[in-house]
Formats: sequence, C-alpha cells, structure tokens
Amino acid sequence: MGSSDTGLNNDDDSATVSDESNTETDSDMRTETDEECQSSHPPSVFVNDEKVLAFHSGQYYEAKVIRALYEENKWGFFVHYTGWNKTWDEWVGTDRLLKHTEENVQKQKVLKERLEMEMKTKAVQAPQMKLKNSGVSRGRKRKNDNLNKEKDLVPLEKLVNLQIPPTLKKQLVDDCEFITHQSKLVKLPRAPNVQDICKKYCEYRSKKDVMMPESTAEIMKGLRCYFDKALPAMLLYKSERQQYTYAIRDDVSPSMVYGAEHLLRLFVKLPELLVHANIEEETLAELHQKLVDFLR
Repeated sequence: MGSSDTGLNNDDDSATVSDESNTETDSDMRTETDEECQSSHPPSVFVNDEKVLAFHSGQYYEAKVIRALYEENKWGFFVHYTGWNKTWDEWVGTDRLLKHTEENVQKQKVLKERLEMEMKTKAVQAPQMKLKNSGVSRGRKRKNDNLNKEKDLVPLEKLVNLQIPPTLKKQLVDDCEFITHQSKLVKLPRAPNVQDICKKYCEYRSKKDVMMPESTAEIMKGLRCYFDKALPAMLLYKSERQQYTYAIRDDVSPSMVYGAEHLLRLFVKLPELLVHANIEEETLAELHQKLVDFLR
C-alpha cells in the first residue's frame, strides 16, 4: 500500500512538473506573440497625455493626446483641444499633429499672424460700394479724374470718421464686459441678423423717400460684404472664435448668423477699412452720410 501510495505521489509530482513545464512554454509563446505584434507596426510618434499642437481650421491649437490607436496600418490619435468644450474632441492623424516644442510654438504664432493678415487683406478687398453720382456726366468725370486724383486721396480719414451715438457706445462697452469678463456670449443665430437689419433699413428709407436712391441698396449690399469678410479677421473676441467655427458651416455667411452687436463693431473698424479702399472722395462723402443716417 505504501509503495502504491508512493507511486501515486510520484505520478502526481510528474504531472505537476509537466503542467508547470507546459505553462512556462505557453507563457513563453504568448510573450513572443505579443512582441511580434508590437514589432509588426511602427512605434507611435505621440503618446497618451502628451501635450501637442493640433491643426484645426487653418491653425494649430494646443491640445492633449487622450488615446493613441494603431488601426488599418496607421496611427490615430484622439485629442482634446486645450480650453475647448469636449464636444470638439476628435480623432486625427499624425499629419495634423506637431510636437509641442518652442520652435513649433513659434511656427504656430507666425501661421496665426499670417492668417489674420490674409483675412484683413480680404476684408479690405471686399466688393466696392458702387454709388451713382447725380448731376455728374461721364465725360466730365473722366476729364477731371487726373486733375482731382491727389485731392481725392487726401481727406479720407476725415470723411469716414463715424461718430457712434452715446447709446450705441454703451452697448459696445456692455458687450465687451459680458464677453471678456463674464464669459457670456451672444446666442446664435441672431434675429434679426445683419442681412435682416440692412433690409429693414432699405424698407425704412423707401417709405421716407418715395424715390429711394439706388445707392442706398448698393451701400447696404456693400456693408454686408464688408461684414462677412471682416468678422473672422477683426470683429471677434478670442473667446468667440470657437463659437464662430461651430456656427459658420455649409457656406453660411456671417451676415445671416450674427446680428446688431457684431455689426456695431464693424462701424468702429470701418474707418480703418475704408481708408485703404479705392473710393473717390465724392462717393465716400455720400457713403459717410448714409452710414451716419444708418446709425441714428
């Protein structure tokens, strides 16, 4: 019996050793397989929780890598834009990310400045407001063009010096306070929007003047064009840019989304824009008169 028990124990020991040996072999095999998987794709350039610069809507923004995933023979990164709402978190490829280095941060600033400069140039190059000058024949106008060229260019700053009424100035100050200090953005889309406001002004003038000058409609059309070009370049506070990116989609023009608050900011910037525009003195004087009336 003792011999039999001993034999059973030996078998158990043998089985135990065999199992341990098999377990070690399986473990070794699994390790080798993992290593093979890891070596089957290139290493990730970015890692989880790494601070990066992510390209979005023409600019680079500070962001953080939340997750890195290798799929379909390429790396993808789920990023969160610093200071942005989580709804903007997205998957991006390696081509949209830069290492957060001093050199790349400087490149980011240069790109941002260049983009803003391009937007300002586009704003200045917006379609001109064509006005018809009554009582001046084409022939006489051509004859006097060269004689008056220098005279036409001198007093532009004075002609476009728009005086904002006190009540509207207060609105500008309140608007700035709400946005920059209280983080209260205007709700979009606005009603009425800039397009509606310009249309209502034309209707108002047509009721007051039975024969409303064609120039009034042209000025309102030009004003909308300037607004659409100038808004992203110079009419938004920094905290409003994310809202703009979300609101202006599918080729919707800003004048159909924004309202009186932002249109008022344009009037503050108009002198700066018009001084670089190629508009004759007489035309600019009429434009100035119409804009002053619009602000009343």
